[in-house]
Order: sequence, then C-alpha cells, then structure tokens
Amino acid sequence: MSKQIFFNAFEMNCVGHQSPGLWAHPRDRSWQYKDLEYWTDLAKTLEKGYFTAIFIADVVGYYDVYNGDAKAAVKNGVQIPVNDPLQIAGPVAQATKHIGIGITSSTSFEHPYTWARRIATADHYTKGRVGWNIVTSYLESGAKNVGDNGLNRHDNRYEVAEEYLEVIYKLLEGSWEEGAVLRDREKRIFADPNKVHEIGHKGKYFEVPGIGLTEPSPQRTPVLFQAGSSESGKKFASKHAELVFVSTPSKKVVKEYVADVRKQSAENGRDPKKTLVLALITIIVDETDEKAKAKHEEYKKYISYEGALSLASGWSGIDFSKYKPDEPIRKEDTNAIISVVEHLTNGEKDWTPNDLAGWVGIGGLGPLFVGSAKTVADQLQEWVEYTDVDGFNIAYALSHETVADVVKYLVPELQRRGVYPTSYKDGTLREKIFGHKYLPDNHPAAHYRDIEKVKKEQAKK
Repeated sequence: MSKQIFFNAFEMNCVGHQSPGLWAHPRDRSWQYKDLEYWTDLAKTLEKGYFTAIFIADVVGYYDVYNGDAKAAVKNGVQIPVNDPLQIAGPVAQATKHIGIGITSSTSFEHPYTWARRIATADHYTKGRVGWNIVTSYLESGAKNVGDNGLNRHDNRYEVAEEYLEVIYKLLEGSWEEGAVLRDREKRIFADPNKVHEIGHKGKYFEVPGIGLTEPSPQRTPVLFQAGSSESGKKFASKHAELVFVSTPSKKVVKEYVADVRKQSAENGRDPKKTLVLALITIIVDETDEKAKAKHEEYKKYISYEGALSLASGWSGIDFSKYKPDEPIRKEDTNAIISVVEHLTNGEKDWTPNDLAGWVGIGGLGPLFVGSAKTVADQLQEWVEYTDVDGFNIAYALSHETVADVVKYLVPELQRRGVYPTSYKDGTLREKIFGHKYLPDNHPAAHYRDIEKVKKEQAKK
C-alpha cells in the first residue's frame, strides 16, 4: 500500500496560470482572478477535498524573452496581468477552517525587514495557516523594474537568499522571546522590553540593526516551501524547506531529485522524512477513461502556441521564436531557471517547440494524467511508490473545473484505497502537516532563538 498522499492546488493571481490560452474556454473561470469570490469558491472546493493547501505562485516582472518583447505574453494573458498573492490569504482564511495558504515571495525583490512583518501579519490573521514559498526569481524584467540593473547570477541569488533567511529567522524567531507579550492591564505593561531584542544584523547584503515589528505569530516562521531544482536550489531546499516542489515530466528525474534532497537534508542534521517533496502534475479525470480523453481533446483546442512558448521562453531564458516548430531544442547558457534548460536538453527526449507548446499548454512542465478515477489513482500510486514523493502540486487545465473534478471523482477513490486524508488535524498549518507548531530544533532557524548569544558569537568573528 502506498503512503498517504498530499494534494496542493497550484494557482496564481492571474489569468490561465500554466495553461496559456485556456482562459478562452467557456467554462474557465481564471479570468475572474481579480474577484474575491473566485478565491473563496476555490478554497471551499479544496477544503471539501481535504487538500493540504492552496499554493499561490507569483512572478515580479513579465515574460519578454520570446521575440525579445512582452507582446506575446500580454496578448495571450501569460501571467500578466498579475496581482499580489499575499492579499488572498485573509479572504481564503475567512471562508474556510483548515486549508493552508502558501504565498510566494522573492528574496530578490522584497526586503527581509518589511517581508517579515507582512508574512507574520498574514500568519496572525489566518491563525497560523500560511506558508512562504521562497523564490530567488528568474525574470530580468522584474529586476530592471525595481531599480536593479538586472538579475544577479543564479548561484549568487541563492547566496543572497541564505542571508535573507538568516535575517528572517532573527526577526521572527529571536527578536521577541516567548512570554515577551504580557498584556498586563493592572501593571499597564503590554510587553516586557527586556524580552524584546534588537537583532544587530550586519551582513554582506543586508543591514538590519533593530527590533522585529510584530509580536510572535502562531507559527513564528511560516511553513517553508521551496522549489529549487538546480544544484544550488537543492542545496538551499534541503537546508531550509519543509515542503519542496519539483516540476518535470520525467519520473526518473523526480526519483533522483527526491533521493538527493533527502540525502542532503540528513547531512544537514534534519529528519529527511520531514522534508516532504511534492511533484507538479495536471489531472484530467472523469467518470470513464473515454470521457476524460474527450475532455482532454476539447481542452487542447484552446492551447495558445505563442502563449505557451512565451511562458517556456521566460522560464528557460531561451527565445524559442528563433527555432522552427520542429527543430530540436539545444542547450543554452542562460540566467533563468537552470533546471528547465537541463530537463529540456538532458537527452531523454528531443524536444521541439511544437512538442513544448503542446506540453506546456496544459498545466506546465509536469506530467499530465488523463483517465477515470481508477486509472489516475493507479498512476499516482505508481509515481509515489517509484519516486518516493509525498504528494502532488496540482496545476489546473480549466479553473475551477480541474480541481472540482479531482474532488468529485479522484479523492473518493484514493480515500477508498486508504492513501488520502478523510479529515483535517486541528491547529496551525505546520501542526496539520508535521504535528508541531514551530520549526523543530534541528532546523537552522532554531539557532537564532537566543539572539543575544548569536550577537556575541558574531561579534567575536
């Protein structure tokens, strides 16, 4: 029997997310992304299906690699327009009781001092149901529009992210001690100043001398998500992340990735079984295989070739407009998502722009499962048993039809097999997933809980 399977819904505060062109389908709702009802309706559906979280991706910038400009992205609604993901957390929390809300924010574009306050505020308002998807960003357009000359090189972005996390841990774990907030009306003391500390951070990239702005939230540091697939990304994820995402159609690559991340987690002194890995997939499910296949054929008619290649060009940093539709894609040195380039050029398959557009056009770079509940359940269990993933990050073909069909058809089948939740645990998001409220003592964040000791150590260096 397979182990228990986690489901997250993969979303973004934009049109179409990873299915370029399918916003034009008459049943698609993604064009309503700017309405709160879109998000609250989705969250209620996911909670009926016992999804762990709604994971909201984000980009700061736009896709302007294809043809050297953003016209294809704008024309086809390829993740532009795109709204801020954090503002979704409050309404989703009000509409539900259990679903987690994973928020993407970049260490390249958001200062750690202000981000610590923003994510802690969301953790307060959701009663501890938020997670933070840590990204380092890959769009040059984003860097240029926030005042930088361009993106740092790939490995350097992770060096910045390491220090960024150090600042976050100092602010959220160390600045305010347990018991610092007294709320003592008789003595008229709200917080004990002796238990509130300046963090005194002075590093290579950030200087943050003072006190964290928020009192400790239910989780202190939110649940940490990360999706690094390059060598630098895996190293970072195995040190910091609690939930790690991988996106590739190759079962073999996923298996190798999971084994490597777990190995590195153990080397970092963490419990490798508590570093959960979720694979990106898209599911098209119906009552029968025939109905699901017919639905797939219907969806394919709406794929935008230009939109899909605009998306893939932005991810990879390769301008696919330079290729003929049936020309094999070659490896290029880029400053974007290195793992995407590696997956497209690793020799397992000769990808062409036609192949890529057809694949990316429905759900992105992960595998696509099409069939009845029994067929898809068999495939998912096979993936879990072969790769050792802990669950799946489900991208949609149509919003909200894809996840509604998963809840209606697939979830009951997986529950019948005893491999999917039938209830939620109480508590914060971390308690629901791992059984404890705060990051464990073997996590790097724990080192910064005694901030005065940390400052003394750093003063000696």
